[in-house]
Amino acid sequence: MHDVESASVSLVIPAKNESRNLEYVFSRIPEWIDEVILVDGNSSDDTVAVARSLRPDVKVVGQDRKGKGAALRSGFAACTKEIVIMIDADGSMDPREIPAYVGALLAGADFVKGSRFMQGGDTFDMEWYRRLGNWGFVKLVKWRFGGRYSDLCYGYIGFWRTALLHMSLEDDDGFEIETSMNIQALTSGLDVHEVPSMEAPRIYGVSNLRTFPDGWRVLRKIIQLGLKRPDRQPAHKPRRARMETNLLGPADIADS
Repeated sequence: MHDVESASVSLVIPAKNESRNLEYVFSRIPEWIDEVILVDGNSSDDTVAVARSLRPDVKVVGQDRKGKGAALRSGFAACTKEIVIMIDADGSMDPREIPAYVGALLAGADFVKGSRFMQGGDTFDMEWYRRLGNWGFVKLVKWRFGGRYSDLCYGYIGFWRTALLHMSLEDDDGFEIETSMNIQALTSGLDVHEVPSMEAPRIYGVSNLRTFPDGWRVLRKIIQLGLKRPDRQPAHKPRRARMETNLLGPADIADS
């Protein structure tokens, strides 16, 4: 039986002007996380300096285009470990939940997504109209793609790094990347699990999320993927994924 410390883990944290939130986030990162990658979105505050003061071994990378999706792609390209976990830098996602994601991956999942709407999960940072929009997107994805997702637009996700070989994310520059990853994991035949997650309110600052423009980007991505022919090929299993990761460098994954 594996435990959560038996696999190497990269943690990707996109951040723009989050210096006041980093102490809270970094203090809750499990000690056994091998690699922390901060993707700086051209912050005008001390985000990078604070990150390095809190964790001298943090790997800081930039992004080539604006948006959360572009930031995550840069972070994924910099990962060198077997498992990738992605969280936000605003304090809304508790890094102490990471063992649940890693545990599910070690137990057989290829891709693990957090859910605020399954038993054990909740959100304290979502207005009624965003709840309604998320509910509608979940129903639309179930109708078009199947699956049993209870949450769609949430960015607390963990996966074997080789899962990126089954996804095309190059055009996903904004918040729609989370929905895109969730749908492509489903349609490519990856073994997908959900785990409950508690979303807290942002600690400091103002969210970069723009409800209606970003909601439109999510809907457009669902339609775009829905027009494609589903390709449910057998996916990498975790044991095979671990072996293949040893043969692939970050550039190999990023260029897929």
